[in-house]
Amino acid sequence: MTRRSLTILTFSLAAFWIALDQLTKLWAETALAGQPRTPILGGWFGFVLVYNPGAAFGLGTGYVWVLTVIAGVTAVVLVVVAVRTQNLWWALAVGSMLGGAISHFFDRLVRGDTIGSGKIVDFIDYGGFFVGNVADIALVGAAIGCVLLSFFGVPFTSPERPAPAPTHT
Repeated sequence: MTRRSLTILTFSLAAFWIALDQLTKLWAETALAGQPRTPILGGWFGFVLVYNPGAAFGLGTGYVWVLTVIAGVTAVVLVVVAVRTQNLWWALAVGSMLGGAISHFFDRLVRGDTIGSGKIVDFIDYGGFFVGNVADIALVGAAIGCVLLSFFGVPFTSPERPAPAPTHT
C-alpha cells in the first residue's frame, strides 16, 4: 500500500471508532439513565451508565483539566504518527488508538459544565471489575497490537529503497 492509502486507512479507522464510540454513548445515556445494571452473560458482562471524571479505574478524579490536556496532546501526537505510518499493521493499531484518544478528548472537552471539565461516559460493565466504553476497547486493542508488533519486530516504516542503478547503453 502507498503511504497515502495507509494514511487514509488510518484516519478512516479512527473516524469509525470515534463514530461507534459516540453513538454507543448516546445510546447508553438514553437507554441506561436511571436504570440498574443490566446483566449480559450472567455476571460476566452488563450495562450500567456511569460518568468517569478520572482516568482508568477512576484515578486522577480531581485533575480533569490535566487529563483533558493529556488527551489533547496525545491526539495531536497520534495524528503526526498516523501520517508517518508506512505499514498496514501499524496503520490499524495507530488508527484504533487515534480514534479512542480523540473520542475521549471530545468527552473531556464537551461533557462537563465547562469546556475541558467533561467526564467519560462508561457503560460496559466487566463483571464488576471496571466499567468502560467502546473507545476503551479500541485503545486497549491498539495497545496490545503495538506491543505484539514491537515484540515481533514489525517495522513501523518501510526501509528506504535504494535508487536504481543507472543503466549504461
